[in-house]
Amino acid sequence: MSMTDPIADLLTRLRNGQKARKVSVSMPGSRVKRAVLEVLKDEGYITDFSATQEDGKPVLTVELKYHNGQPVIGSLKRVSRPGLRVYRPMGELPKVLGGLGVAVISTSEGVMSDREARRRGHGGEVICTVS
Repeated sequence: MSMTDPIADLLTRLRNGQKARKVSVSMPGSRVKRAVLEVLKDEGYITDFSATQEDGKPVLTVELKYHNGQPVIGSLKRVSRPGLRVYRPMGELPKVLGGLGVAVISTSEGVMSDREARRRGHGGEVICTVS
């Protein structure tokens, strides 16, 4: 059975893993998921992730991050979804919690944080917000 929104599945697995105080979570892999996880790692929301093959299929394993026993990710929300894509030009990219959080943006140069997209002068699809 195919999944209609693999990015929402990624975000849900991260949320559920942190609520259950898991050290790591695994999920089916893809290039877009890997790019989103790279942004989360660069911004300090996850410790690390690895990509492996199991039975010939890609699998991503994410090491979740905690600070004083509390999850580092407080909120993880999907913005653009298959039924309603959300695109924003550079000047209208969202600022999450006044700049304390991060919006993950898919641009013509790849997936990056909102700060990086503004710095490079790009707009794009707003994938999710993290705080």
